[in-house]
Amino acid sequence: MQVSVSVPLQVSIGEAWEKLSDLEDHVNWMADAERIDFEGELRSGPGVTMHVLTRIGPFSTTDVIKVVEWEPPRLIRVDHTGLFTGHGAFHLAPMGDSATLFTWEEEILFPWYLGGPIGAGFAKPVLTLVWKRNLSRLRRSVEGR
Repeated sequence: MQVSVSVPLQVSIGEAWEKLSDLEDHVNWMADAERIDFEGELRSGPGVTMHVLTRIGPFSTTDVIKVVEWEPPRLIRVDHTGLFTGHGAFHLAPMGDSATLFTWEEEILFPWYLGGPIGAGFAKPVLTLVWKRNLSRLRRSVEGR
């Protein structure tokens, strides 16, 4: 299952990166992320591993996420392990001096016992909606609204 959502942010790419690169803060704008527990002391950059308690409606899981690429101020790429596997990326692209396009891409594989591609097909519209709402929350937070 592939999902890609984007939002324009009315802040510079540097300001957007400052917000996005604060991994501990993600629970404040990702409604589905209830808690983030880090392995070790590392909080930024490649090698950061997080256990993210994720809840959508009555369903919850702990998503194990490892940062595999960190390219300030443009890219954070992660691998997902655990119940759901796959890859994700946050991309920032400047739109002039005072605006930035944030794109969130995910490629998630569902296990066979949750329906595999069929389960993913049912989940995709729900996850797309949740992640679009998350981007709205991020925009309000980063723009100070």
